[in-house]
Amino acid sequence: MSGGTPVSGGLMRQRYSQGYASSGDDLEDDACSRTPPPTPLLPRARTWVNVMENVLWIASATFIVYFGDRQSNLIYLLWRDDRIRRMPLYLGMACFFLNVGIFFYTSFVAWGIWKSDEKWEVVTPSAAPAVALLGLFSFCLLSFALWPIWSFLTLPLLFTLFMSCIVVSPYLTIGAFRQQTDVLRTD
Repeated sequence: MSGGTPVSGGLMRQRYSQGYASSGDDLEDDACSRTPPPTPLLPRARTWVNVMENVLWIASATFIVYFGDRQSNLIYLLWRDDRIRRMPLYLGMACFFLNVGIFFYTSFVAWGIWKSDEKWEVVTPSAAPAVALLGLFSFCLLSFALWPIWSFLTLPLLFTLFMSCIVVSPYLTIGAFRQQTDVLRTD
C-alpha cells in the first residue's frame, strides 16, 4: 500500500497525489478502469409463461389456417374464394413479402458489419420508416381484402397471424451465426 496522510486513528489515502498515481501496488482502486473479462453469451432462460404464450400464438394461428371459414382452410380460401378482393390481397401480400425481404437484408448487412458500436446505427435508421410504413400498408390492404369473409374478426385474425410469425421467426436461422471476438482497435 502507498500509505497516505496521517489522520487521527490511521492513514487516509490521497487519491490525487503524485505518489498515488505512480504507484501500481493498490489494484482495487483502478478496477473500474479495466475492461471486464469477456463473458460468454448465454441464451436467456425462458419461463413457463413465455413458453405458454408462444404455444398459444402458434396454436391460434394453426387453428386459423386449418379451419379458415369452417367450410375450407385459409390456404384454399386465399386461392379460390370469390368473396376476397383480389387486387388489395395481391398488393398486401407484395408489401408483406417486401417487408420480409427488408428484414432479411438488414439482418444480413448487420451481421456483415464487424464493429459492434456501429452495427445498428448504419442499418436501422434508414430502414425503420420503410418497414413501419410497409407493415401498416400491408395490414390495411389485407384487412380490406379479407373483410367480406370475416368482417370485424379480420383484425384479430391478421394480428394473430402476425404474432405467430414473430414468435416463430427466431427459430428460422438461415446459417450458423459466428460469435464476434472483442478485439481492441486503435483506429
